[in-house]
Amino acid sequence: MHSSNALYTDLSGYYDLMCADIDYQTQSQSAGRLHQFFGGDGRTHLDLACGTGPHIRHFLDAGYQSSGLDLNQPMLDKAQLRCPEVSFMQQNMCDFELAEPVDLITCFLYSIHYSASIDNLKACINSVVKALKPGGVFCFNAVDKDKIDNNSYVRHKAVFDQSHFVFESGWNYSGQGEKQTLNLSIEKTTAGQTQVWQDQHPMVAVSFPQLELLLSPNFEVHILEHNYEKIASWDKEAGNALFLCVKRPV
Repeated sequence: MHSSNALYTDLSGYYDLMCADIDYQTQSQSAGRLHQFFGGDGRTHLDLACGTGPHIRHFLDAGYQSSGLDLNQPMLDKAQLRCPEVSFMQQNMCDFELAEPVDLITCFLYSIHYSASIDNLKACINSVVKALKPGGVFCFNAVDKDKIDNNSYVRHKAVFDQSHFVFESGWNYSGQGEKQTLNLSIEKTTAGQTQVWQDQHPMVAVSFPQLELLLSPNFEVHILEHNYEKIASWDKEAGNALFLCVKRPV
């Protein structure tokens, strides 16, 4: 099966399994700490591309009033089960609106790249600006197109419901232009029979200097080491980083 949205429709049931090695709690706590450190003590929060809602669950448990936004309804259905007290919205993160501005907007798991083009990325940033209170914080992680190793893959295995799964993911960038792909592979073996799904998801390719330039008119931008255990500045060498952006007063 080759489908650009396979993982988010017929395979949405496997999504949490695919992400089973992600430490959602540490990521959520880190973003909360960064928000308190840079943005004050407000407690309203929106998670962009929230998926099945695991980050939101941890924000709720930490005392935030959270909401979630995603394009894919099967993901939101699962998120609603996980967080029944939350109002979820099926909207495009590149063109969304909130009834009331919030204190903190997060976008985890490199999902900012799902905007797929520089124009859409600009639209996403503009939507975030409108949805944040002055002094509010936008926190997300990103990968620098100029530092991508096309031969580098992340791989992990899992067992679920008498099936064995192997998940692989990796970035691919041609070296030119604003398009890169996230290559995903799921291998499922049940009773000796193996099925393989492969997905090349279109993502926006952007360098960190480009990204900083897009953000800086509306935000004070801090580029941090991609480490959820501590706060440290990006070393200008690593290919991934945390962006901590504080909305400038109007």
